[in-house]
Amino acid sequence: MLRSLWEYRHFILASIRAELKGRFARSRLGGLWFLLNPLAQTLIFSIVLSQVLQARLPDTEVKAAYPIYLLSGLAAWTLFSEILNRSTTIFIEQASVIKKIAFPRLCLPVIVWGSALTGHVLLIAAILFVFLFFGHVPGWSVLALPLGITLISALAFGLGIILGVLNVFVRDIGQIVAIVLQLWFWLTPIVYPASIVPERFRWAVDLNPMAPLVRIYQDALLFGHWPQPLTLAVPALVAAGAVTFAFVLFRRASPELVDAL
Repeated sequence: MLRSLWEYRHFILASIRAELKGRFARSRLGGLWFLLNPLAQTLIFSIVLSQVLQARLPDTEVKAAYPIYLLSGLAAWTLFSEILNRSTTIFIEQASVIKKIAFPRLCLPVIVWGSALTGHVLLIAAILFVFLFFGHVPGWSVLALPLGITLISALAFGLGIILGVLNVFVRDIGQIVAIVLQLWFWLTPIVYPASIVPERFRWAVDLNPMAPLVRIYQDALLFGHWPQPLTLAVPALVAAGAVTFAFVLFRRASPELVDAL
């Protein structure tokens, strides 16, 4: 499967470019939508939580700490949710193409991954520019972001392929994923710091593989801290396991995908 992906690398790259162009075709703002969506969410959360509910972040003297914290966490979550959501439905959406054209089916989630990753890099660049208006310049710890990007995209890619294959045979999977992602978002310390979670619910955060991965972004962009290797061991193992199982499942189910579609 990896060899076939390499042989079709030009097809994958061309598809990624075409998808990015098509996403903003006839859009006057174009790539600015990569930034406007998370900025709108951040503005809403900031007004409601930091102004109305008087929420504050501990252990920091940065004036715009809460918006920076939100933007950092939302950037990480956006990458994860986009890859997972689109991979879950990609085989059904491209059913007509799969039936008519002979090509490695695994190219489809790879194209989704490449498109999401390209958009994410643009989003990070835009966020760093916005931080200048807050008077905040991240330190060298920003170099930890590629590690977070790798682990988050690997986890989302593995889970996305697994759910995408299952969704072909059981169409309820797509609806379930949408609900689970909403719950998963609120179980991840993005809108709130992990320190305020009550002890009786702390286990949910500890078992959440996305919590330490989102923390990479928050530590790097706001607090200037490098990630702790021990906290990333479990998420890395989960991501590796998800990718491995995804390849095994896809290889076994691939011959039946066309018939099921």
